[in-house]
Amino acid sequence: MQTQVKPMAIKLPQQDRDRLLHLGEARKRSAHWLAKEAITQFLDREEAVENFKQESVARWEEYCHTGKSVPHDAVVQWLESWGTENELEAPKCG
Repeated sequence: MQTQVKPMAIKLPQQDRDRLLHLGEARKRSAHWLAKEAITQFLDREEAVENFKQESVARWEEYCHTGKSVPHDAVVQWLESWGTENELEAPKCG
């Protein structure tokens, strides 16, 4: 399935436009390609941040509802065992 592409205009200060054009010349890429790449990377990063926030809130709400957690010391001990001959199983919620 092919993604539908629609044009979108954005207004940039002349200084930013010039920077984009100069960087495009240096990288042998069009200003359009650089702008599109920058927007894609921004969206990927910001969506990841938003997902992390939502997961954190959901985990906090679950903890408030159930009271279940893993003690910090148990997590540290488990992590310190990674890559050793005596690697531990992940601690259980209790």
